[in-house]
Amino acid sequence: MLKKSAIIVVLILLADQILKIWIKTTFTLGQELPIFGNWFILHFTENPGMAFGMQFGGNVGKLALSILRIVAVALLVWYIWHLNKKKVKFGVIFSFSLILAGAIGNIIDSVFYGVIFSESTYYQTAVMFPPEGGYSSLLHGKVVDMLYFPIIDTVFPDWMPLIGGKPFRFFQPVFNIADSAVTIGIFYLILFERSFFKQSK
Repeated sequence: MLKKSAIIVVLILLADQILKIWIKTTFTLGQELPIFGNWFILHFTENPGMAFGMQFGGNVGKLALSILRIVAVALLVWYIWHLNKKKVKFGVIFSFSLILAGAIGNIIDSVFYGVIFSESTYYQTAVMFPPEGGYSSLLHGKVVDMLYFPIIDTVFPDWMPLIGGKPFRFFQPVFNIADSAVTIGIFYLILFERSFFKQSK
C-alpha cells in the first residue's frame, strides 16, 4: 500500500506544481480565465499565509508556518508508514495520502517559490530563475492560488435585516489543487472511514 500511497502523492504534486508554475509564469496578478462560464474561473492570486487566503503574523508568522508545515509533513509520512504496518484499510491510507500531498504541495511554494521566481505584479508575469534572484528568501515564498468557483453571485434582498442589499458570493475563496487534496482527504476520512476512529480509540 505504500507504493500506491507514493503514486497518489506524486501524481497530485505533479498536477499541483505544473498548474502553479504555468499560472505564475503566464498570468499577471488578478488575471482571470473563464473555464466554465462564470461558475469556474482560473483567477491568479497569491497567498502569503495559510489555506484559502488566510494570513498569520507577518514574516515571523510566515516562517513559523513554513516550519510547522515541514514538521507536519514529517509526522504524516511517519503516520502513513505506521498505518501501513498496522494493515489498515486502503481508504484510510488514501485519505492521509491526499492530505500529505496537499501539505507538500503548499510547502514547495512556501519554501522555494520566493527564491526561484521574480515578483508577480498586476502588470507583468513572473520569471522563473531570474538573473537578479527571487522575490524573497527561503521559507518566505507565497502560495499560488487559482481555482475560483463563484457559483452564486447575487445580492441579499432589501427586506433582510442587517444584510439586505449587500452582495453575496458563494464560493468566495480562491484555492489550489493542494488545498483541494487536503480538504477531500479530510472529508473522505470523516464520511467513509468512520470505523477508523473507533479502532483508533
